[in-house]
Amino acid sequence: MSEARLWHTVDDYFTERLLGDQDEALAAALRESEAAGLPPIAVSPLQGKLLQLLARLQGARRVLEIGTLGGYSTIWLGRALPADGRLVTLEYDPRHAEVAVRNLARAGLAERVEVRVGPALESLPKLADEQPPPFDLVFIDADKANNPHYVKWALRLTAAGSLIVLDNVVRGGRVADSGNTDPDVVGTRTALEMFGTHPRLDATAVQTVGAKDHDGFALARVVS
Repeated sequence: MSEARLWHTVDDYFTERLLGDQDEALAAALRESEAAGLPPIAVSPLQGKLLQLLARLQGARRVLEIGTLGGYSTIWLGRALPADGRLVTLEYDPRHAEVAVRNLARAGLAERVEVRVGPALESLPKLADEQPPPFDLVFIDADKANNPHYVKWALRLTAAGSLIVLDNVVRGGRVADSGNTDPDVVGTRTALEMFGTHPRLDATAVQTVGAKDHDGFALARVVS
């Protein structure tokens, strides 16, 4: 068995024993996203459950997601919120957003989740102008070249005790190659440097292997 195949097999093992079969809303979200031609880059079930557990451990009442895709991760996060909680998710592509809105409605989250359409770097200033209460958790999973900008906005929209999660930070190991100038790699590397040096952040990163092959995520707690 190849190394990558082994990673997928172990992920399947964990998924079966820890999560069981996905409920219809989650399964349908993946089916509808595939049928609409969305790229197959949603978080895995285990990663979705991790996001949900992190939100619950945070006692999150307000969540910001940057990068909706078809709403699969949004469903996991939305289900962690109390009945009066709120999740704002930002999606660049109107077609992706349409799929996400349908998937969220099917999951019973239409009243709890707001999908905002347009470039996140245009949506974020508008959101900040509304002066919302600080978000308890921010999940960044959009275009990687703009990760540093997203981290800056996450800091502006959070407070001490909030959690920022940055996805896809390993880039197949390319993040550690200083000679790699791919914009997604450079953006991710810069965001990680911000995580490590910003005085308001206390951070770590975790490599993962599994259904998403060799990847990982970074976590930063806002400390002031």
